Amino acid sequence: MSLDLFHPAVRAWFAGEFAEPTPPQQMVWPAIYSGRNTLIAAPTGSGKTLAAFLAAIDMLVRQAVAGELEDATQILYVSPLKALSNDIERNLRCPLAGIARQLESLGADSVQIRAQVRTGDTTPAERTAMSKRPPHILVTTPESLYLMLTSNSGRSMLKTVRSVIVDEIHAIAGTKRGAHLSLSLERLTALAAQPFLRIGLSATQNPIAEVARFLTGGDAEDCVIVDTGHWRERDLALELPDTPLEAVMSTEVWDEIYDRLAMLIGSHRTTLVFVNTRRMAERVTRHLGERLGKEHVASHHGSMAKEQRLAAEQQLKAGSLKAIVATASLELGIDIGDIDLVCQIGSPRSISAFLQRVGRSGHSLNKTPRGRLFPLSRDELVECAALLQAARLGELDQLNIPQKPLDVLAQQIVAEVAARDWNETELYERMRCAYPYRCLTRVEFDAITCMLADGFSTRRGRRAAYLHRDAVNQRLRARRGARLTALTCGGAIPDNADYQVLLAPSDVFIGTLNEDFAVESMVGDIFQLGNMSYRILKTEPGRVRVEDASGQPPTIPFWLGEAPSRSDELSAAVSRLRDYVAKTLANLDPDGLAHASFQLMTETGLTKNAADQITQYLGAAKGVLGAIPTQQTIVL
Repeated sequence: MSLDLFHPAVRAWFAGEFAEPTPPQQMVWPAIYSGRNTLIAAPTGSGKTLAAFLAAIDMLVRQAVAGELEDATQILYVSPLKALSNDIERNLRCPLAGIARQLESLGADSVQIRAQVRTGDTTPAERTAMSKRPPHILVTTPESLYLMLTSNSGRSMLKTVRSVIVDEIHAIAGTKRGAHLSLSLERLTALAAQPFLRIGLSATQNPIAEVARFLTGGDAEDCVIVDTGHWRERDLALELPDTPLEAVMSTEVWDEIYDRLAMLIGSHRTTLVFVNTRRMAERVTRHLGERLGKEHVASHHGSMAKEQRLAAEQQLKAGSLKAIVATASLELGIDIGDIDLVCQIGSPRSISAFLQRVGRSGHSLNKTPRGRLFPLSRDELVECAALLQAARLGELDQLNIPQKPLDVLAQQIVAEVAARDWNETELYERMRCAYPYRCLTRVEFDAITCMLADGFSTRRGRRAAYLHRDAVNQRLRARRGARLTALTCGGAIPDNADYQVLLAPSDVFIGTLNEDFAVESMVGDIFQLGNMSYRILKTEPGRVRVEDASGQPPTIPFWLGEAPSRSDELSAAVSRLRDYVAKTLANLDPDGLAHASFQLMTETGLTKNAADQITQYLGAAKGVLGAIPTQQTIVL
């Protein structure tokens, strides 16, 4: 049995907490103990994170028992979200404390295995203490890992890393953040005293072999893929108002949506409501608060201060909140306790995002995730029906890994050369080990290094020259100021010009507002943030000073450019559904519509109300246009 691989104290703790290992855990542990890079693909709630951490913790326990455990970082956990990093650190305390108690019961000396978080929220004092006494387990984000690889104190801490765990790898692999992380991992490979193990975790990744190559730097054969599938039994359904949907939702229909949401929330212990934008999160939170009481509903999105988000998470976990209305800020595996129901307002525009969100409920293998989808228009009704069909067919969005983004490469070259001098050829070969840069040519690399060495000309002279390039000896070294530029301008997350919101009189930071909303607002205006009303006292460059408006009716702020686009795979599912309806609509009379509706119910499992509305909508389109638009049929 795979548990036999562990130290008796670790084995005893696990046996006291769980009945038996889950299938992914049983498959993962032998692979990790054999020293193989491992990619774990398993449904939410299957114990993926514990599977990765427990094997690494067991290694630390054995060192501690043998008296060989030093104050050095050996396990590096990388998460795409700061909130998820903090959550993992909190959840590590339980197994570490439990294993320590088991060791004492076995007569062994007390063992202190330390885990700490290093993110943008970490204070300077905490960072200094961490550099003096490194934790055994370091929890961080891709951006903070980049900064640590560029600073002297961070590099000395990371030299001893033996295992790297990349959680929710699907969330970054398909973006420039993923390319940035892949280069950071190669920089860590060059820095580490010995080769380290790479472990990737995700519930929704497709194609999985491509993600394995991303994790390992292109060598998929050197990676054990533990794939127990993303499919599991789910309770999914559409929720439609009594009034038929139109092109735009009226106020009366919105009231029906809010009433139904309040009814669902009232009949469940805890509910997570997902929306696509921060403005919608604030709006839905306000209306649910009017129906359920403000003390029972909270919002959660990236423009709220981390203290407010953490307070909402803990209140829901403790049971003092009935519901949280969230954007993608709670999409990934942050621990907010047992969730009974997930509601999605509007189409999430992605199959993977929907499955990830619904997976927040029933977050264990012996429970069934429950999700309710609320379309907001006739077009969204078609899209949501196609989404449910795709989920039942086991389909997933496909990750498209960006190929050699040169702006990210330039950042990482400056950062690495600022840390130490490099031979050009050696640095080129190291950067090509990152999977997104496997096709990087030497001509492209030389063009980047020339740009970084020569800078560009302005009226005041040459600027942005960060490197010295010795073309004769093929050496690269940093110019003065290169490290500072790398530390202050790194990362692949776009900057924004949001205004900080400070609560008078103590100037407590409570969140951010979009620049346009802040500039257009006037002194005395009342707006909502985090389900609280605030009155604007003064607007300054980059800051809005406010006071508590004591619950007076507010306006809802707006943020620009935050709605998601529809994935290719969901678009194909919508086209497939439209094509099916087009083929079953032999004629547009009542009998023809009824036949098409019945066929649609049989094919997709929709209710009669939903099938009727879809066939009537698409039937009207066919009557006017002569055909139903699909990916194969274009109407001009």
